[in-house]
Amino acid sequence: MRATFLGVSTILLQDDASAIMTDGFFSRPGLLKSLLRPLVSDEEIIAAALSRLGVTSLDAVFVTHSHYEHALDAPVVAQRTGADLVGSRSTGQIAAGYGLDSAKFRLAEQGQPMHYGKFEVTLLPAEHTPKGKFPGSIEHPVRPPASIRDYKQGGCFSIHVRHGDRTLLIHASTNSVAGALSGYEADTVYLGIALLAKQSAAFRDEYWREVVLQTGARRVIPIHWDAFWKPLSTPLRPLPRVVDNVQASMRYLAERGEADGVQITMPLAWEAVEPFGR
Repeated sequence: MRATFLGVSTILLQDDASAIMTDGFFSRPGLLKSLLRPLVSDEEIIAAALSRLGVTSLDAVFVTHSHYEHALDAPVVAQRTGADLVGSRSTGQIAAGYGLDSAKFRLAEQGQPMHYGKFEVTLLPAEHTPKGKFPGSIEHPVRPPASIRDYKQGGCFSIHVRHGDRTLLIHASTNSVAGALSGYEADTVYLGIALLAKQSAAFRDEYWREVVLQTGARRVIPIHWDAFWKPLSTPLRPLPRVVDNVQASMRYLAERGEADGVQITMPLAWEAVEPFGR
């Protein structure tokens, strides 16, 4: 299995027969444009990204939650690749507004494994990072162009993936649900760290325990640390200090990783890697 990180929590997982993706966010509209103008997916950027990845088809796109930096492009990616789109009812409203064939949308059922080739994928309950913008559920179809505020959070998921005898977890939001990951092992965790440094020491330690130690992970790959209004055609940049302190978050991970024997590895965009490390 190969994994390719593409900013925020967009990750392509593929083997020689199948391919799945989380979120599929490629448009990455500029910050002022996102705040001041209605949003629409950039079809040219999406097509170019899929071409660069060599992706013509996907089995499924899994949406971690329905904020725009996760769900804006997901229905378009699903349409272009023939993928199932899997997510919450709110994600379903986005898909409906985009005109995705209703037969291609699968409502997420927490704890129920789904199978695509050798991939077994289970969506598990998660919580959004504290004080997140645009909470609540989407009650009506979202027809682009639409305001950033129309992309309400909706349901929030951790995505557990089993491939043969190896397992990984994609956990996009910096928060946890007590006991939600009990019984789910993960060799590697793709760990969301947005605003981690803004949280209390007790919160950070609980987050580490619930997501990393609970799953027995031996490797952590930080995600959702990049300035997602910058294009993927340029090197990823961390969220600016006025928003977050990514360096402080990384220091915390390095300290906890050393103490608990967990390898911390920063991902490079566009680089297909074997995700399990040592």
